[in-house]
Amino acid sequence: MLSDRRRRKGANRTRAGDGRPIEPFRWWHQLAGRRLFALRLVKADGSRANYLVDVRVSGKQAGDLGKVHLYLDERHHAESPLPAVVPVEGGVVEVSLSSVGIRRAHFQPDGGVARQLTPHPRTAIGRRLRFDRDHPVLSRWVGVIAVGMLIVGLGVNVLQLLEPLSQIPPLAQRFGHFESPVQLPLWLNITLGFAAGLASTERALRLKYHWLLDGAGA
Repeated sequence: MLSDRRRRKGANRTRAGDGRPIEPFRWWHQLAGRRLFALRLVKADGSRANYLVDVRVSGKQAGDLGKVHLYLDERHHAESPLPAVVPVEGGVVEVSLSSVGIRRAHFQPDGGVARQLTPHPRTAIGRRLRFDRDHPVLSRWVGVIAVGMLIVGLGVNVLQLLEPLSQIPPLAQRFGHFESPVQLPLWLNITLGFAAGLASTERALRLKYHWLLDGAGA
C-alpha cells in the first residue's frame, strides 16, 4: 500500500505533459539505459486507458536525476524525476532505480496489490516474452540450455582459475599445486564467459517475469 504522504509528494513532483508523440523505441536505446513499459487500465466508464511508461536515465529527456515520461495513447501525458510516483487512472505508477538498474516499476492501484509493469514488446525483454508466448516449447528449451551453459561456463572457468591461484606460495605449501584438467584457448574462454552472462540474464528474466512467462500476463 502507498501512504498518502508518498502519494502527495509524488503528485507534487509530477508535471503535466506537452502532448508530443512518443519516440519509437530503437535497439540502441536499450544500451543507452532507456526502458519502456506498457500499462493497460480500465476506466470507471469501462473504456481502456493505454499508458506507456518511458524511463530515461541518460540523455536530454533524463534531466539531472533520471526521469519518467508517461504517455497516454502514445501522447505525452505527464513526467516526473526519479524516484517517481505518477498518478494514473485508479492508482499510481511507481518507478525507482538501484545502483544496477531499475529496482521497482509497478502499478499500485488504490486499495489493491501492486503489480509489475509489462515490458513493451519492442524492448529486448518484451521480445523475449513474446517469443515465449509464441513458441512456449522452444522457449522452455532455451531456458534449459541457458542453465546448462551457465553451469558449464562457470565450472570450466573456476577450474582454470584455480590453477594460477594454487601457485601462490602460501596456498601451494598448504594445498599443493592444482593442474586444471581443462585447458581452453582464450577465444573459447571468452565465448563461454559471454554465454554464461547471457544464461544468467535469461535465468534472471524468468525469475522476475515468471508471472508473464507462465501465461498470467496481459
